[in-house]
Amino acid sequence: MILENIKAGVDTLFIMLGAIMILAMHAGFAFLELGTVREKNQVNALVKILVDFSVSTIAYFFIGYSLAYGLNFWMDAEQLATKNGFELVKFFFLLTFAAAIPAIISGGIAERAKFNPQLLATFLLVGFIYPLFEGMAWNPTHFSGFQVWIKSFTGEDFHDFAGSVVVHAVGGWIALPAILLLGARSGRYRKDGKVAAHPPSNVPFLALGAWILTVGWFGFNVMSAQTIDKISGLVAINSLMAMVGGTLGGWFFGKNDAGFSYNGPLAGLVAICAGSDLMHPLGALFVGLSAGALFVFIFTLEQNRWKIDDVLGVWPLHGLCGVWGGIAAGIFGQKVLGGLGGVSLTAQLIGTAVAVIIALLGGTIVYGALKLILGLRMDPEDEYAGADLSIHHVSATPDSEKTW
Repeated sequence: MILENIKAGVDTLFIMLGAIMILAMHAGFAFLELGTVREKNQVNALVKILVDFSVSTIAYFFIGYSLAYGLNFWMDAEQLATKNGFELVKFFFLLTFAAAIPAIISGGIAERAKFNPQLLATFLLVGFIYPLFEGMAWNPTHFSGFQVWIKSFTGEDFHDFAGSVVVHAVGGWIALPAILLLGARSGRYRKDGKVAAHPPSNVPFLALGAWILTVGWFGFNVMSAQTIDKISGLVAINSLMAMVGGTLGGWFFGKNDAGFSYNGPLAGLVAICAGSDLMHPLGALFVGLSAGALFVFIFTLEQNRWKIDDVLGVWPLHGLCGVWGGIAAGIFGQKVLGGLGGVSLTAQLIGTAVAVIIALLGGTIVYGALKLILGLRMDPEDEYAGADLSIHHVSATPDSEKTW
């Protein structure tokens, strides 16, 4: 009994530390966006990430967690506190994953989206769309019977250890219709076919955001074990190798561009989440390197040729690198390539495709309805003035005031 109590306490502490590390990642999302957008939209980036997290908590507590896992908190505190409150802290941990969905989307729709309609979108996405696929992938007893069907068809479960597909691909593919429905920022694409450059406003803050995300990611991946007895150093080293590979890919193929260099490790870490518990470190290095290159090439095409104004490149970074991560788990997780095995490429392809379909449909329905009913885009005058002054009535650096 004493050993069981100690185990419960250690497990609770373990998963709580993971939740705190991922909570800190939301500061990384905020500073990554702050450093990338123009100076007149920096305050908006900071406020949006914080308030989105709060709305996500309400949506996930009352609706999303129950939809995904069939669990709720409608019981007295004595029951909730059993096993050191492990189930409560597990909710906290999984909430930080769920809240990454609007944080991802935020970077794609930055600088021209209305504030309140996005909060409503956050509630709907975290309450209903995200937990639908989350439960399908991570709850073996989910009402959809998704994993049971996948295993009967392919011989293996759909495998996504830490969310390449469940979190990142879903977030990135939800963001795509939102970006398209909003349209490009004013003046971004000129009538003569030229692209107006909007360089990062603050590279040090962009770098700080990337570093915070990178450090927190080791909680994102390693603590996905959820209990101390399942912790794996393989996950940590694979995450490290993918981060390094992504950095080198972003730096090399991005031709020493600072933005690509600092988004490279994020691309690698997105891609390694799914198979971080299966791959050999050399496989993880290749997955990260290829993800860094993928981000550079697709972001460049997206911005310059396809004229999709995805401000932080969230569709290639999270959507496409997440898809690559789901598929890569089915390739480099195989024993023939040094992995642990127990994974099927067919299962990975099916599960990843289903995630993309749900995300695209969910994003189109939610943002399409909001555009029709409330409108998604700021007024041209407000967009020109910037979200900081038009929405929050303060600038990030009000040193131009002469009356103080």
